[in-house]
Amino acid sequence: MSRIGKRPVALPSGVTAKTEGKTLTVKGPKGELSMTMLDLIEYKIEGEEIQVNPINKTQKARQFWGMHRTLVQNLVDGVTEGFTKVLEINGVGYRAQAQGKKLKLQLGFSHDVDLDVPEGIDVKTPDQTTVEISGIDKQKVGQFAAEIREWRKPEPYKGKGVKYRGEYIFRKEGKKK
Repeated sequence: MSRIGKRPVALPSGVTAKTEGKTLTVKGPKGELSMTMLDLIEYKIEGEEIQVNPINKTQKARQFWGMHRTLVQNLVDGVTEGFTKVLEINGVGYRAQAQGKKLKLQLGFSHDVDLDVPEGIDVKTPDQTTVEISGIDKQKVGQFAAEIREWRKPEPYKGKGVKYRGEYIFRKEGKKK
Protein backbone atom coordinates (compact mmCIF):
# COMPACT_ATOMS: atom_id res chain seq x y z
CA MET A 1 0.00 0.00 0.00
CA SER A 2 1.23 3.45 -0.87
CA ARG A 3 1.48 5.64 2.22
CA ILE A 4 1.36 8.77 0.10
CA GLY A 5 -1.44 7.53 -2.17
CA LYS A 6 -3.79 6.66 0.71
CA ARG A 7 -4.09 10.29 1.83
CA PRO A 8 -6.70 12.39 0.02
CA VAL A 9 -5.74 15.70 -1.60
CA ALA A 10 -7.56 18.53 0.19
CA LEU A 11 -9.11 21.27 -1.95
CA PRO A 12 -8.81 24.66 -0.19
CA SER A 13 -11.60 27.21 -0.47
CA GLY A 14 -11.63 28.89 -3.88
CA VAL A 15 -10.24 25.82 -5.67
CA THR A 16 -12.41 23.64 -7.90
CA ALA A 17 -11.59 20.39 -9.65
CA LYS A 18 -13.38 18.57 -12.46
CA THR A 19 -12.76 15.67 -14.79
CA GLU A 20 -13.55 15.63 -18.50
CA GLY A 21 -12.70 12.50 -20.42
CA LYS A 22 -9.09 11.72 -19.51
CA THR A 23 -8.24 15.20 -18.18
CA LEU A 24 -8.28 16.42 -14.58
CA THR A 25 -8.56 20.22 -14.39
CA VAL A 26 -7.95 22.28 -11.25
CA LYS A 27 -8.89 25.99 -11.09
CA GLY A 28 -7.79 28.37 -8.36
CA PRO A 29 -6.94 31.99 -7.62
CA LYS A 30 -3.60 31.88 -9.53
CA GLY A 31 -4.88 30.13 -12.65
CA GLU A 32 -5.83 26.78 -14.12
CA LEU A 33 -3.78 23.59 -14.50
CA SER A 34 -4.66 20.23 -16.00
CA MET A 35 -3.12 16.80 -16.31
CA THR A 36 -3.88 13.64 -18.24
CA MET A 37 -5.37 10.92 -16.06
CA LEU A 38 -3.99 7.39 -16.16
CA ASP A 39 -6.30 4.45 -16.95
CA LEU A 40 -4.87 2.42 -14.05
CA ILE A 41 -5.76 5.09 -11.45
CA GLU A 42 -9.22 6.19 -10.28
CA TYR A 43 -9.71 9.87 -9.39
CA LYS A 44 -12.76 10.65 -7.20
CA ILE A 45 -13.74 14.23 -6.43
CA GLU A 46 -15.75 14.10 -3.20
CA GLY A 47 -16.71 17.44 -1.69
CA GLU A 48 -13.54 19.23 -0.63
CA GLU A 49 -11.04 16.50 -1.50
CA ILE A 50 -9.74 14.35 -4.33
CA GLN A 51 -9.18 10.65 -3.62
CA VAL A 52 -6.64 8.81 -5.81
CA ASN A 53 -6.82 4.99 -5.84
CA PRO A 54 -5.57 2.20 -8.09
CA ILE A 55 -8.32 0.53 -10.13
CA ASN A 56 -6.88 -2.98 -9.62
CA LYS A 57 -4.13 -4.53 -7.54
CA THR A 58 -1.59 -5.00 -10.34
CA GLN A 59 1.98 -3.99 -9.72
CA LYS A 60 1.86 -1.33 -12.45
CA ALA A 61 -1.20 0.36 -10.88
CA ARG A 62 0.46 0.39 -7.46
CA GLN A 63 3.65 1.86 -8.95
CA PHE A 64 1.81 4.88 -10.35
CA TRP A 65 -0.53 5.37 -7.38
CA GLY A 66 1.66 7.52 -5.11
CA MET A 67 3.18 9.47 -7.98
CA HIS A 68 -0.20 10.47 -9.42
CA ARG A 69 -1.45 11.52 -5.99
CA THR A 70 1.62 13.78 -5.73
CA LEU A 71 0.98 15.18 -9.22
CA VAL A 72 -2.59 16.06 -8.19
CA GLN A 73 -1.26 17.70 -5.01
CA ASN A 74 1.17 19.76 -7.15
CA LEU A 75 -1.74 20.98 -9.28
CA VAL A 76 -3.62 22.13 -6.17
CA ASP A 77 -0.52 23.77 -4.65
CA GLY A 78 0.29 25.51 -7.94
CA VAL A 79 -3.10 27.18 -8.37
CA THR A 80 -3.20 28.30 -4.71
CA GLU A 81 0.38 29.34 -3.82
CA GLY A 82 2.57 28.74 -6.88
CA PHE A 83 6.16 27.54 -6.88
CA THR A 84 9.45 29.45 -6.64
CA LYS A 85 13.08 28.51 -7.23
CA VAL A 86 15.90 30.89 -6.31
CA LEU A 87 19.28 30.65 -8.02
CA GLU A 88 22.46 32.31 -6.74
CA ILE A 89 25.33 33.24 -9.04
CA ASN A 90 28.86 33.22 -7.60
CA GLY A 91 31.97 34.35 -9.48
CA VAL A 92 33.85 37.46 -10.51
CA GLY A 93 31.94 39.18 -13.31
CA TYR A 94 29.05 36.68 -13.20
CA ARG A 95 25.67 38.41 -13.26
CA ALA A 96 22.09 38.12 -14.42
CA GLN A 97 19.55 40.64 -15.67
CA ALA A 98 15.87 40.09 -16.49
CA GLN A 99 14.70 42.09 -19.51
CA GLY A 100 11.00 41.50 -20.15
CA LYS A 101 10.62 37.97 -21.50
CA LYS A 102 14.40 37.45 -21.76
CA LEU A 103 17.04 36.59 -19.18
CA LYS A 104 20.57 37.83 -19.89
CA LEU A 105 23.38 35.95 -18.13
CA GLN A 106 27.07 36.79 -18.03
CA LEU A 107 28.83 33.62 -16.91
CA GLY A 108 32.45 34.05 -17.96
CA PHE A 109 31.97 33.06 -21.59
CA SER A 110 33.13 35.27 -24.47
CA HIS A 111 29.44 35.94 -25.16
CA ASP A 112 26.34 36.67 -23.10
CA VAL A 113 23.79 33.90 -22.65
CA ASP A 114 20.31 35.08 -23.64
CA LEU A 115 17.45 32.78 -22.59
CA ASP A 116 13.80 33.13 -23.54
CA VAL A 117 11.52 32.83 -20.51
CA PRO A 118 8.83 30.16 -21.13
CA GLU A 119 5.13 31.04 -21.08
CA GLY A 120 3.60 31.03 -17.60
CA ILE A 121 6.88 31.71 -15.78
CA ASP A 122 8.01 34.96 -14.15
CA VAL A 123 11.70 35.73 -13.71
CA LYS A 124 12.95 38.47 -11.39
CA THR A 125 16.47 39.58 -10.57
CA PRO A 126 16.38 41.45 -7.23
CA ASP A 127 20.14 41.95 -7.56
CA GLN A 128 22.78 40.95 -10.10
CA THR A 129 23.61 37.64 -8.42
CA THR A 130 20.11 36.36 -7.65
CA VAL A 131 17.49 34.96 -10.03
CA GLU A 132 13.96 34.20 -8.77
CA ILE A 133 11.87 31.91 -10.98
CA SER A 134 8.18 31.57 -10.13
CA GLY A 135 5.06 30.11 -11.71
CA ILE A 136 2.12 27.80 -11.09
CA ASP A 137 3.52 24.72 -12.88
CA LYS A 138 6.15 22.99 -10.73
CA GLN A 139 7.63 21.08 -13.66
CA LYS A 140 8.15 24.21 -15.81
CA VAL A 141 9.69 26.19 -12.94
CA GLY A 142 12.11 23.38 -12.06
CA GLN A 143 13.01 22.70 -15.70
CA PHE A 144 13.83 26.36 -16.44
CA ALA A 145 15.91 26.61 -13.26
CA ALA A 146 17.81 23.47 -14.28
CA GLU A 147 18.45 24.88 -17.77
CA ILE A 148 19.93 28.05 -16.27
CA ARG A 149 22.08 26.07 -13.84
CA GLU A 150 23.31 23.82 -16.68
CA TRP A 151 25.16 26.76 -18.29
CA ARG A 152 27.66 26.97 -15.42
CA LYS A 153 27.39 24.38 -12.65
CA PRO A 154 29.18 25.24 -9.40
CA GLU A 155 32.75 23.95 -9.31
CA PRO A 156 34.21 22.41 -6.13
CA TYR A 157 37.35 24.54 -5.70
CA LYS A 158 36.08 28.13 -5.50
CA GLY A 159 32.33 27.48 -5.72
CA LYS A 160 31.96 29.59 -8.86
CA GLY A 161 28.83 29.00 -10.92
CA VAL A 162 25.04 28.93 -10.63
CA LYS A 163 23.55 27.11 -7.65
CA TYR A 164 20.18 26.76 -5.98
CA ARG A 165 19.65 28.76 -2.78
CA GLY A 166 20.45 26.45 0.13
CA GLU A 167 22.35 23.94 -2.03
CA TYR A 168 25.52 22.60 -0.42
CA ILE A 169 28.58 22.61 -2.67
CA PHE A 170 31.15 20.00 -1.68
CA ARG A 171 34.42 21.92 -1.55
CA LYS A 172 37.83 20.45 -2.36
CA GLU A 173 41.22 21.61 -1.20
CA GLY A 174 43.53 23.03 -3.84
CA LYS A 175 46.92 21.71 -4.90
CA LYS A 176 49.60 21.40 -2.21
CA LYS A 177 52.97 23.08 -2.68
